[in-house]
Amino acid sequence: MPNNKILVIDDSMTDFLYVKNILSQGGYEVTHALSGEEGIKLAQESQPDLVLMDVVMPKMNGFQATRALSRDVKTADIPVVMLSSKSQKTDLVWAQRQGAKDYLVKPADPKALLGKLQTILAS
Repeated sequence: MPNNKILVIDDSMTDFLYVKNILSQGGYEVTHALSGEEGIKLAQESQPDLVLMDVVMPKMNGFQATRALSRDVKTADIPVVMLSSKSQKTDLVWAQRQGAKDYLVKPADPKALLGKLQTILAS
């Protein structure tokens, strides 16, 4: 598997470390941002292959950050996958309307997460 770069945008260090462990074992290079604003800036600078985005964050939530990334010419081609504890059907629909490629509920099953990322990165 190629060494793809994944940017995880999540304000919870516990959740980030859980996901980082899964991604690292899957052969991915992982970077992290603690807020939507920081994540947008880091995505513009580092051009990751994919962004994993939390929804519930202070100031700028994941939906707002995803919309900003999908509308910015510098980051519009970077796929965003939402990873959130919010599990309502409306959350999935809203995420897709903001430009997200997919939506997973925390805690993510390691095999499901890696499979989903592999599929999206291959397309």
